[in-house]
Amino acid sequence: MKLGREISEGGRFVRQPNRFTERIEEGGEHPPEPGRYRLYASYACPWAHRSLIVRELLGLQDAVGVTIVDPIRDEKGWRIPGGDPVTGVEYLSELYLASDPGYQGRYTVPCVWDATAGRLVTNDYPQITLTLETAFAPWHAEGAPDLYPAALRGEIDALNEVIFDGLNNGVYRAGFATSQEAYDEAVTKVFDTLDLLEERLATRRHLHGDALTESDVRLYPTLARFDAVYHSHFKCALRRLTDYPVLWAYARRLYAIPAFRDTTDFDHIKRHYFMTQTNINPSRIVPRGPELDWTAG
Repeated sequence: MKLGREISEGGRFVRQPNRFTERIEEGGEHPPEPGRYRLYASYACPWAHRSLIVRELLGLQDAVGVTIVDPIRDEKGWRIPGGDPVTGVEYLSELYLASDPGYQGRYTVPCVWDATAGRLVTNDYPQITLTLETAFAPWHAEGAPDLYPAALRGEIDALNEVIFDGLNNGVYRAGFATSQEAYDEAVTKVFDTLDLLEERLATRRHLHGDALTESDVRLYPTLARFDAVYHSHFKCALRRLTDYPVLWAYARRLYAIPAFRDTTDFDHIKRHYFMTQTNINPSRIVPRGPELDWTAG
């Protein structure tokens, strides 16, 4: 995994910007239509994981197709086992280069292909779930949760920034740091954020009260990977998720929901991180454990 362009002079990890940021919206070049768009995702990637969760929660399986890539990424990027049934490509990189022949960054998931336009519309992972929640509302299943209610959007957006900076991206800043100062700064923020969330959830079932929202979806993939990967691989070793009684119970409550459980593949997660990120784990050995019961009440 090449990260040279994403490491600052101070040894801090700086995530690459998203290349494709067009919107799927009414009145635009890419209007929402069932069957027109395909989501490319990985069970291993936390950013893609949350788009898979939302697609399942909202019952959009028939409206938005999905292609799952292999968890082991090489120099060509994400491989599509058996080839993509829609575009016929074998690697996700082919869709990136078909959309922008001069593209030179990492080929990231999630991303969305517009079959009508014949190109990628977006790999803007923060926006993809919001698009599924808003632009695709006419195709939501009956009884689907409102994950981004208008009255709470300001609060949701504000908390999402805290979760992203301190935790979702914070674990990467700790894991990819190449200086002690950068690591100490990042890992301190990770656990400050976990402490804050432990306190917040002590008085509510979900992050914004009784109802599930976009914030819960954004937090869960990091919690699901924490003890299995981030605690050891990314050196976020001060405490484990299981050392936070409220957060651990909250994570298991979410896991009990089929959309969360059925998109959580610990085998894909562990093999991807430990076998792909050879700058951190050059031996590519996948560790045993930890033995956790995610189904415990």
